[in-house]
Amino acid sequence: MKQVVQNYKSGELALLDVPVPGCKPGGVLVRTAYSLISTGTELMKVSEAGMTMLGKARSRPDQVAKVVQSVATNGLPATYRKVMGKLDSYTPLGYSLCGIVEQVGAGIDDVAVGDVVACAGNEHALHAEVNWVPKHLYAKVPDALAPEHAAFGTVGSIALQGVRRGEPQLGEVALVIGLGLIGQLVVQLLDAAGVRVVGADPDPERCALAERLGAVACGDPGSAAVEAAVAELTDGYGADQVYLAAGGSSNQPVELAARLSRDRGRVVDIGKCSLDLPWNAYYEKELDVRFSRSYGPGRYDPSYEIEGRDYPIGYVRWTERRNLACFLDLAARGRIDVAPLVSHVAAFEDAVETYRSLEEGELKAVAVLFRYPERDRPTAQVDVPVIKPRLSPVRTAKTPVRLAFVGAGNYATSMLLPHLVGRDGVDLSTVVTTTALSAANAERKFGFARATTDLDTVLGDPDIDAVFVVTRHSSHAALTRKALLAGKAVFVEKPLALTEDELADVLKAVEESGNDRLQVGFNRRFSPLLKEAKRRFGERTGPASLRYLVNAGRLDHGSWYLRQSTEGSRFTGEGGHFIDTASWLLDADPVSVYAAAATSATSADDLQIVLRYPDDSTATLSYVTTGSSAYPKETLDLLADGKVLRFDDFVRASVYGRKRWVSSRLPKARDKGQNAELAAFVRAVRTGGPMPVPLRSLIATTTATLAVRTALAGGAPVTLARTR
Repeated sequence: MKQVVQNYKSGELALLDVPVPGCKPGGVLVRTAYSLISTGTELMKVSEAGMTMLGKARSRPDQVAKVVQSVATNGLPATYRKVMGKLDSYTPLGYSLCGIVEQVGAGIDDVAVGDVVACAGNEHALHAEVNWVPKHLYAKVPDALAPEHAAFGTVGSIALQGVRRGEPQLGEVALVIGLGLIGQLVVQLLDAAGVRVVGADPDPERCALAERLGAVACGDPGSAAVEAAVAELTDGYGADQVYLAAGGSSNQPVELAARLSRDRGRVVDIGKCSLDLPWNAYYEKELDVRFSRSYGPGRYDPSYEIEGRDYPIGYVRWTERRNLACFLDLAARGRIDVAPLVSHVAAFEDAVETYRSLEEGELKAVAVLFRYPERDRPTAQVDVPVIKPRLSPVRTAKTPVRLAFVGAGNYATSMLLPHLVGRDGVDLSTVVTTTALSAANAERKFGFARATTDLDTVLGDPDIDAVFVVTRHSSHAALTRKALLAGKAVFVEKPLALTEDELADVLKAVEESGNDRLQVGFNRRFSPLLKEAKRRFGERTGPASLRYLVNAGRLDHGSWYLRQSTEGSRFTGEGGHFIDTASWLLDADPVSVYAAAATSATSADDLQIVLRYPDDSTATLSYVTTGSSAYPKETLDLLADGKVLRFDDFVRASVYGRKRWVSSRLPKARDKGQNAELAAFVRAVRTGGPMPVPLRSLIATTTATLAVRTALAGGAPVTLARTR
């Protein structure tokens, strides 16, 4: 791949061929679409590289101090070799980009291949075709935001952090000194926050741009116009806050800040300018001088940036990653407009010439973007596993069927166990939980013969015929695998797996053990009302169209369903219910999946999913979390051959055709099929007959559910190919 580099000793700029970085755990590989040249910070670095050694020393006294210390510690010859070696090396440029995720490292579950992300960091968001970016230095880009505008994410975060440090209040007046890239963004952010802004910059074009973007008035810092504007807006008291967004060696910005601030005003340094504070002026007004450190809390902290240890939101509301996501959201909603800031877009292969034009003044710009060559996205395909295990002889259970429950949470105790207590031919043998008290409660309430926290003892008990896995989602696949290998029939609540690898592990257990006695809790197909509606609809000859609306609603804050990093997304957790229902109604497994998601933070779990079937039937599934709780949770319509099936939330069903059939309205206690599903499972275990749902169907439904994530990432349909 190619990367922009500079030799700090000679000042040489080059577009160098370098190896593609590896995809390490805790981060992602991102192929760059656009990267932003910071015409302030980067050009200063480029300019420094072209200086003489004396000039470099004068511009970086902090580094000179380190050299002096090294001479005292290591001697002159060793220090000279070290300094020359470091200077005579290629260093990277760039720190703000937007690109597409190409590979996801271990431990990353908030983005997928194909996602568009904005990236930050002078070691991770470089002017290079591919970058490895750790978790806290990228954020997903809303669909409404163009990639070239998302490339402003890092500089936007710098401006946003500076504004946060100023703590602006509605109705206040702010002075922004320096109307380069950062200053222009600060003006817009303050205007969006309800602050009246005056700008100061010697460039009249930048002043005019800032006024178009929201400043009340702008002018040369040496003119009387700026002072007059501040006086008029504040009745002569002075600005509530001053933002230093200028660079250079002049002390004019800090002197102007002191003169135009009100008593006890706030002065925030964002740029890199001279800070020789006039003591009397700052003392007499008791000015509050604050520094803004880059993108926000977490910057320069390797435990946050590299190791991925987040700061709790209750203690640190706005980290650098949350600032990045916030700026992208503001830009996507049109509260910040970066388009007028783009002075020039250059092809990446012209990078060296672009820097030369900027440095020599031929190209005058606020912001310059590099545009990278596009790569065609491969058509996505997900393999649907096909297994042919050498099945062991089925062991017919003795009567009664002895059941063990692993987990005794809300769903198990409210939706499953009540249907099994007192059922003829069922013996609730053992309940296993991670805490002794919950096991004891389940034992007492439902009449289990014993309670334990030791799963291995249960799996090794030859008298246990079947195991119910009713734990949190993250443990389903591993527990199912263990139970299958132990030779038990298994009923696992949805989902069977959270990832393709987990599904493969379960199927490997089936092949290794020859035990395919598996049922996933897809209960809708067992609902008496839905079964009757399907019977009334009858056979069909042509393709069908199915619309399924799931009014899922919001979850309470703190619900474990919201822990996506460990428990998967909401749809991954329960989406199999609805895909299984659609496939059962259409008598086939899907052959492709397409999905689109909402981009707003308030509706991030809302999905539109289209499933296609072998006979050209389609099922459109709307999974929505932002609807009214007063509206039914599940409604569906099935249309084919001049007939329509209407189903209303397990309360009422109707079929329209040559004759109309309408069910009687059921009471509020909706029968979603759990009782019939459990009866079928127990019967299969007792008789040794087939499981209620074929393993092939369970695999297809789980694969389709997981493929939704792939479809979202790629923005295109995903083919579901049945392979060995």
